[in-house]
Amino acid sequence: MRTELCDRFGIDVPIVAFTPSEHVAAAVSRAGGLGVLGAVRFNEPGELDRALDWLDENTDGRPYGVDVVMPMTVPTEGTSVDLASMIPEAHVSFVERTLQKLGVPPLPDGQGREGVLGWLHSVARSHVDVALAHRPVLIANALGSPPVDVIEKAHEHGVQVAALAGAAKHALSHVANGVDVIVAQGYEAGGHTGEIASMVLTPEVVDAVGPDVPVLGAGGIGRGRQVAASLALGAQGVWTGSVWLTTEEYQALNTNTAMTEAFLRASTADTVRTRIYTGKPARLLRTRWTEAWEVEDAPTPLPMPLQNLLVADAHNRMSAADNPDAISMPVGQIVGSMDEVRPVADVMADLVSEYEQTVERLSSI
Repeated sequence: MRTELCDRFGIDVPIVAFTPSEHVAAAVSRAGGLGVLGAVRFNEPGELDRALDWLDENTDGRPYGVDVVMPMTVPTEGTSVDLASMIPEAHVSFVERTLQKLGVPPLPDGQGREGVLGWLHSVARSHVDVALAHRPVLIANALGSPPVDVIEKAHEHGVQVAALAGAAKHALSHVANGVDVIVAQGYEAGGHTGEIASMVLTPEVVDAVGPDVPVLGAGGIGRGRQVAASLALGAQGVWTGSVWLTTEEYQALNTNTAMTEAFLRASTADTVRTRIYTGKPARLLRTRWTEAWEVEDAPTPLPMPLQNLLVADAHNRMSAADNPDAISMPVGQIVGSMDEVRPVADVMADLVSEYEQTVERLSSI
């Protein structure tokens, strides 16, 4: 399974794992892959700094990466204008009515709209600064190419930059901006995703950027056969995400047992691509919450980051309610294969083993 990507990052197998859990990221890196910690959940620089301190100490010296969410700056960000004042009252009322219909109670006093700050451009920049004070080998941006000055700053620290692309034209733009690694993320993926399936997208991106720019296949990858397929399409490795949500290590972060239950019982068809999570198209688990936004009188989702601000409190309330029918969580179509909670090391071993079996079978044809 070794490719040039392994030499580039000092890893044993070209499996990159995006995860909001430092425990999962560390376990993937220790198992020979590249764990990439999602920074969006960290509201304060000190929180991310502590998580990266932990990663530094618990990866046995193995490499890791950091993923940020750097959208286009909202014109009013950083000014005296209150973003909350830009949210229509009709949207606020709809969210509250929906939560009441779902039986989701309010949070206790003192708890509320946490989790939205990490989606702001300014906070994402601070995440990059914090990350570069540690030892990541990769900074990835979930919303495409970061600004050129951010890419240049990463390069000054000897850190490479990856960007997700949902179309070949986006990949070419990323490379022109100085991005080192392209993640060709197909329609099947969880979270922010485009409209082209990975079977079509990966070879298009590989051909567009040429042999000198490594491409990671992403979207619907959670089995060794899918890793083999991605490499057959020209990728040098794979970017995985959803498959780690039902690992034992992830449960250290996820105290919502209902969320795990919902993942374990879901089929491949139980996801929906919608703008209700952030304002940009993202694939989520289909639940009563997502269905409520599909009815005829539901409001149109707001642009990022206003939609985040609108639903942040709702997300926290649903998480606290611990109801598998009323949650909001990004997950890809691979969720249909996620039917048990297992250690990260076992998932990694199975990915490698099934890949090897697949290549051996194909070689005999």
